[in-house]
Amino acid sequence: MPYQPIVATLGYVMSPDGARVLMIHRDAREDDHHLGKYNGLGGKLARDEDVVSGMRREIHEESGLEVLEMKLAGTINWPGFGKHGEDWLGFIFRVEAFRGECLERSAEGRLEWVERERVLDLPLWEGDRYFLPLVFAEPLRPFHGVMPYDGGSPVDWRVSYLDERPTSR
Repeated sequence: MPYQPIVATLGYVMSPDGARVLMIHRDAREDDHHLGKYNGLGGKLARDEDVVSGMRREIHEESGLEVLEMKLAGTINWPGFGKHGEDWLGFIFRVEAFRGECLERSAEGRLEWVERERVLDLPLWEGDRYFLPLVFAEPLRPFHGVMPYDGGSPVDWRVSYLDERPTSR
């Protein structure tokens, strides 16, 4: 059977000084698969858009901000991540410059600027703790990972870089 993941973007908007990151507390909908968790901003790619346009659209829809500069932090293949075991393929971005006023809430939940060193203390998806240090690393070194999920939890994490062999956790 061909691999047909849901393709999505996930973006982490950094404050101008790089000390804080914009997170969304998914608290708006009882049927939300992410209910109660903090996450970056993003969502499913539309059929007729590229990943950069999709990321810009999602950031604007969810926060009201216009992306001026972003970098591809990496990609992650999440087999079995979806609510019903669907596979997801995510393009992860770090947004380094933007303009506009940030909304307080979106249809998904409350937006909050969080100190970068506090992000891992938030209620996150368990697997986010593996890749977020890579997203916030200086200098940014784009990564490509696979994180299979089973029953709502990651069962493995492997990451590759273009210049070296894959590693396992």
